[in-house]
Amino acid sequence: MSDKISGSDPSVIESESNFDSGRISDVKAWLASQYDAAGKDVPDFEYTPRTIGHLHNLSTLSQAKTQVAGILATDFRQKAAEYRCQAARVREILENVGLPQEGLPSNVVASAQCLANVANLLNTRDTELSSFLVAMGDMSLRKSEVEEKRAKVQKESKILLDYTRKAIARMTYLKRILGQLEDDVAPCEAQMENLKTNLAIMASKERQYLQQYRNYKALLNRVGYTPEISHGVLVEMAEHRKDLEKKTKPILDTLRSYQDLPPDKALAALAIEDKKRQYTAAEKHLEDVLQSALATSE
Repeated sequence: MSDKISGSDPSVIESESNFDSGRISDVKAWLASQYDAAGKDVPDFEYTPRTIGHLHNLSTLSQAKTQVAGILATDFRQKAAEYRCQAARVREILENVGLPQEGLPSNVVASAQCLANVANLLNTRDTELSSFLVAMGDMSLRKSEVEEKRAKVQKESKILLDYTRKAIARMTYLKRILGQLEDDVAPCEAQMENLKTNLAIMASKERQYLQQYRNYKALLNRVGYTPEISHGVLVEMAEHRKDLEKKTKPILDTLRSYQDLPPDKALAALAIEDKKRQYTAAEKHLEDVLQSALATSE
């Protein structure tokens, strides 16, 4: 086997020389012992660091378990020898008192067998009453622990059942809400389309109104409108204009009456010049009033 493993291939020899020689020897010895016990030869394979590591771990674990099994087997054999000695002693005592095993009634044999089975079931060392009491006490403690765990599990089961019921109720409610929402999808979509159409119309109107606003603003700038000219100022100016019209109306009537005068050019010219001066003075007074009204509004 060693010749096959360490053949003439230099790479194999070089790689094997790098391994731990102690591990390799342990693995080879363990493989040989295992295959010899099975009556077979060790198969040929290449030793690598990976296979050596795995095989060494297996051999270590196997040897440890074999050692434990040997210790347990020795203990069991010792106990079996002790039990055989005790059985022989009991048999001898029974025979001395005239109660051999063959002469015992069947019900006694059955009771003894039942007692032995109970002792094996309770895992007691012997069939003494104290051992049974200890085993029964231990079983009672384990029963109490099991009952506590069972009560705890039942409590947790009830809590989980309650959570499950609540989850089912919640899921049913959500399904109902989902159905309602699915039913409302079509009307909402129609409403959304209507809102989109209205929004487009409003956007168009907004652009139109903005354009009209710019046009009106430009028009007001052309005519000399300023923010200081408010509605109240315009009303006051209109009232002043009416007052001035009332004051200038007699003058205009007088001027019109001059049209009926005789055609004296000199007197007519003087009268016309006088009325022109009065009219100019009235216009100047109107302008002064308007300017004073504007100054008051500012």
